[in-house]
Amino acid sequence: MIKWSQEAENIMVERFGKDTVIALSTIDNEVPYVRYVNAYYENGAFYIITYALSNKMKHIEKNCTVAIAGDWFTAHGKGINLGYFGKKENEKIAKKLKKVFAEWIDNGDNNFDDENTIILRIELTDGLLLSHGTRYEF
Repeated sequence: MIKWSQEAENIMVERFGKDTVIALSTIDNEVPYVRYVNAYYENGAFYIITYALSNKMKHIEKNCTVAIAGDWFTAHGKGINLGYFGKKENEKIAKKLKKVFAEWIDNGDNNFDDENTIILRIELTDGLLLSHGTRYEF
């Protein structure tokens, strides 16, 4: 779990505690790959709905260290496959994600009957947040 001030955490929740787009970078064979993903922030981690057989997940299986960037924020983290979106252990976070991503979650691109539809958690390990001239580092 990351450690930073309550003020910084409040900024993170305000900025990223909703459907937000971040850049997610992975590494494969020493080559960086970056893509934009919809994400939700809570308690030191970002949550993403994705497909287990995607290139990003293949990269994370080999090397779980990732980098992310968002609105005046950059960080490193550990990518963790929480498994199937519909499994019992994911019920609480899946319910939040359905609400947060309500605008697009049922657009036909997600198949929640497919056990390869998973939740990816990015646990933050270090980063930099900028807000109105103040730097927050962890």
